[in-house]
Amino acid sequence: MPNPHLAALSRPQSLQLLKGIRRGIEKESLRTDPDGALAQTPHGQTLGSALTHDYITTDFSEALLEFITPPVATPEEALDILDGIHRYTYSQIGDERLWVNSMPCRIGDDEEIPVARYGDSHSGTMKTVYRLGLGLRYGRAMQTIAGIHYNFSLPDDFWAWLHEREGSSEDLGDFKTRRYFDLIRNFRRHYWLLIYLFGAAPAVCGSFVEGREHSLQRFGDTRSLYAPHATSLRMGDLGYNSDAQQTLIVCYNDLPSYLSTLCSAISQPYGPYHQQGVKDAEGHYQQLSTGLLQIENEFYSPIRPKNPAQMGETALSALDNRGVEYIEVRCLDLNPFAAQGIDAQQMRFLDSFLLHCLLEKSPKTDDADYRAVQENQNRIVYRGRDPELQLIHNGGERKLTDWAAQLLDEMAPIAELLDRAWGGDAYHRAIEAQRAKVKGEAPTPAAQILAEMESRGQGFFQWAQDKAEEHRRYFTERPLDAAEQQRFADLATASLRRQEEVEDADTGTFEDFLGHYYAQYIFCQR
Repeated sequence: MPNPHLAALSRPQSLQLLKGIRRGIEKESLRTDPDGALAQTPHGQTLGSALTHDYITTDFSEALLEFITPPVATPEEALDILDGIHRYTYSQIGDERLWVNSMPCRIGDDEEIPVARYGDSHSGTMKTVYRLGLGLRYGRAMQTIAGIHYNFSLPDDFWAWLHEREGSSEDLGDFKTRRYFDLIRNFRRHYWLLIYLFGAAPAVCGSFVEGREHSLQRFGDTRSLYAPHATSLRMGDLGYNSDAQQTLIVCYNDLPSYLSTLCSAISQPYGPYHQQGVKDAEGHYQQLSTGLLQIENEFYSPIRPKNPAQMGETALSALDNRGVEYIEVRCLDLNPFAAQGIDAQQMRFLDSFLLHCLLEKSPKTDDADYRAVQENQNRIVYRGRDPELQLIHNGGERKLTDWAAQLLDEMAPIAELLDRAWGGDAYHRAIEAQRAKVKGEAPTPAAQILAEMESRGQGFFQWAQDKAEEHRRYFTERPLDAAEQQRFADLATASLRRQEEVEDADTGTFEDFLGHYYAQYIFCQR
């Protein structure tokens, strides 16, 4: 049955609502030395404060840069901003490279992976202790895996239009939050498709799994390991997939259920972490708490509902106070064939995919549905490129390629609407490019990586190092003009001043600060 919303959106006055979509990118990249080893240098002062810079920060490690774009109107605008951030960063990091793959460069023992530092403020200390806790719980090597996050929001006038069209009596903010959760549930049903189409982590350097159990095979006579039909090892048990979190079932049926399940995981002690203690034998903080989750960001989810948190505010409190403002897609690997880690065609496909998730019916889910989603993720990670792979579907099983073809068919009318809104056929071409992968007429990124490694006789590390050098030249051969270079330098200086202001404004002890922070979770008991 045709989706009735699509016919209504096709009217000229409604089409313009689609031009209000905003998207932003958060892109992580490891810094390496020229030999491909993890950089041991600290985050440079000329890059600004990792605590307060709007565009350049760090993730887990001092060597794991994160570049952030604001929400903008077009994919090209986001990529232009990201391009400028790369060019400025390369002008400041000497002969270091930015690793362009999700699976890391050559890494040593955990002690050789420097945890990110954010200054002496209470909020900066908290960010560092949180990362120490991640390293304690999961090992630091896992935290060196990089990804790209896609932030997506629809404009208020679109929500007002949909609110009226659906005849909702809810407050507009509550309606928007409820419908974003509808999108999230459908996303969780179907995000395996994104891992299949865009997964770019089928192999790893042998150093990454040193001393760990795994089911990977050796790639030729190299030190690399891979799975023949793998898509994204980053999304499997070698990456962001925690055994401890397997016990956690998060409910996405509505905001109160979501808040309640995550709040419980934060506020209730978890045996193994409780035994380790918040502080080490010398009295130094080694984790923020002994809950299953230290904070909500520790929950490894392929998608998150978001509302920008204010300084000192928890992410869950921001949602409780102001509802969902946008969603963050978190299951995307860095694309090593795109200089910025993502390209405009992929972004347009994501727009169509996310609109499809919003506009299609989205039934409530139960624990069995949650486990089915987890199982489909496990299958797609290791066997996603097996043309005979079956996935769990409506209580039975369905062939991946058949299900993928159906989803692309359902997305095609949405892409057509977006093309009508913007002019041209770029959204249509984005759908067709993915259809070619499903039909076996074009390689997925994972397949392309393995094919190039084989044709060049290279292991993953050497292939990835060559890619990093290729992208380094791409950025360094196009230096910013003087005005733009100075603008970035001024942003860095301003961020350092803001960090000083945050540090000067601190009162009380760090223990007091943590107490006030965790007291915000009291809303979970309502």
